[in-house]
Parts: sequence; C-alpha cells; structure tokens
Amino acid sequence: MYSLLHKEESAHDESIWACSWGRIKVNNELESAERDDDNSVDSTASFRDFIVTGGLDDRVKVWDVTSDNKLKLRNTFTGHSLGVVSVDVSSDGEVIASSSLDSGLCVWKAETGQLLNQIALGPVDLWTVAFSPCDKYIISGSHEGKISLYGVETGKAEQVLDPQNGKFTLSIAYSPDGKYIASGAIDGIINIFDVAAGKVAQTLEGHAMSVRSLCFSPDSQMLLTASDDGHMKLYDVANSDVVGTLSGHSSWVLSVSFSGDGRSFTSSSSDKSVKIWNVAERQCLHTFNDHQDQVWGVKYSPDSSKVISVSEDRSVNLYDCPPNVS
Repeated sequence: MYSLLHKEESAHDESIWACSWGRIKVNNELESAERDDDNSVDSTASFRDFIVTGGLDDRVKVWDVTSDNKLKLRNTFTGHSLGVVSVDVSSDGEVIASSSLDSGLCVWKAETGQLLNQIALGPVDLWTVAFSPCDKYIISGSHEGKISLYGVETGKAEQVLDPQNGKFTLSIAYSPDGKYIASGAIDGIINIFDVAAGKVAQTLEGHAMSVRSLCFSPDSQMLLTASDDGHMKLYDVANSDVVGTLSGHSSWVLSVSFSGDGRSFTSSSSDKSVKIWNVAERQCLHTFNDHQDQVWGVKYSPDSSKVISVSEDRSVNLYDCPPNVS
C-alpha cells in the first residue's frame, strides 16, 4: 500500500532543508511535449505536478514528476549566498519564493527561473516563507516574532503583525480561508494572528521546546504543530483547544504537512523517519525508514496521493501514499 517510488540520490551538493509541491495548469499537449522532449512527463494531464527543493548549497531546484514517478531536474536557481532554508510555491504554480540564511527573500518565475524580486532584510530577520491563499503576499517571520506580509509584485512590506515580546519565529502558516496566520517560536509558543484585525487572536503555550513546523487543515478548522519536544499537537482553531497530542518519533519533529483531503498528515524527524498519520483516529498508519540522516522537510502532493521528503543525506524521496479512506 505505502511504498518508496523513487529516491533521488545527491539531489543537492549539501543538506536539503526545504521542499514544496507545485501544480500548474498545462494549456495543451503540445506545450507539455515541448518542455520535455523525451515525453516522460504525462502530456495528457490538465495539470502538471512539480517539486521545489532548497539546500545548504545555496541552490533552489525545480523537479518535474514524470509519468513513471521519477524526478527530472528542470531548473536550478542561483541567487542566494547562504543555505536555502525555506521554499514555497504559489497556488497557481507560477511563482516560487525562497528564503536563505543570507536573510534574503527571492521571488522566482517557476517556469523560467527569472528573478522577479529580491528582498534583503537584517540579520536573522528571515526564516520560513509562505504564500497567502490569494498569492498576493508572501509572509515571513522575524527574530522578534513579527510577521511581515510582502507584496509579490512590489517586494515591499505591506503589513506587519506584532505579537509583542515575541521570540524567534521558526515556522509559519497561512490558513487556506485567508483569515489567520499561525507562527511557531523558538520558545514553544504559538501565535495565531487575525489578519483583518492586524493583531494576535490567540496565544497557545503548546510545546516545551521549539515549534519547528505547523500547518492548517484544508478547511482551516485545525492547526497541526510539530516540536523539538518530539510531539505533535492538533488544535481546534476556533476554540484554541488541544484535540490531540501525537507521539511516535524518537527525536525532534522537524516538519508536518496535511494531505489535501484533510484525512491524513505526514511528519518527518531527526530520527530519520517519515510517518503517515490518520487525523480522525490520531494513529500512525505507516513509517518510512528510507533516509540515512535527519529529515528536514516533508510535504503532501496536491492530490493527496504522494509525499515528498528531503534530508540531511542530500536525497529527495518520493513515496506512494494512497488517500486514507477510513
């Protein structure tokens, strides 16, 4: 049922810390065939899936997912001067955002690699990045816990959300309904901002250690968090209630991602494993042990059928994860 479809060895020259899925509409079969002379990409599909990875080799790479579930390198973007720690793709698949230890935010045209915007910020003022649901903004958190919304076209900070006395922001997520932004800090505190009101709506003392990753469910009703304390928590966003605490990793939980149907989520850890979880039953469905080092990033595909993971071992793994029907 669950299986490793493909392992791309030495995908980057150094550790890979970030990954994201993209999905772009293919206008016609000819356009798709022109992009791939050997026709390995499924030219009959109305949408084409691709993967973006970011590594400590300063590179952002774009990989097409072929019809036989292989990864084919399409483009390599160079523009960062220190390791790439976060990447995201706009919902229409046309724009890629990446952030780096050089405190730079780069905005790229996904198809061509054209650098649309490059935003230079102060030291450690940038860690994770994410697109807003409307693709109009890119959000990022600072070492003071402030959340900035940058215009994709302008490259300027359009809005700043301040939690007051915040700590270094390690993780960030925008709710699919556009109402909330959640951030996880190095001290284990989770802030949920009301975007329209421009202020913190809820503060959750969720974890004993750093919150490495968080994400909203597709319906925006739940927030999933992951921490160095080895635990994951599910929150009811409306009531700020913990509805589940999940344990199973033997070390830091570095990344979490909901499936597109909201029935499952995946997690990765410094214990070298990737796990698939049932949301309703709060149970682990499967564990992959195919990496040789800590797994920094994990992400569900848009159609909820596959999972991608990236690791300190410089490999990119593609897994078959059939939708959870229970």
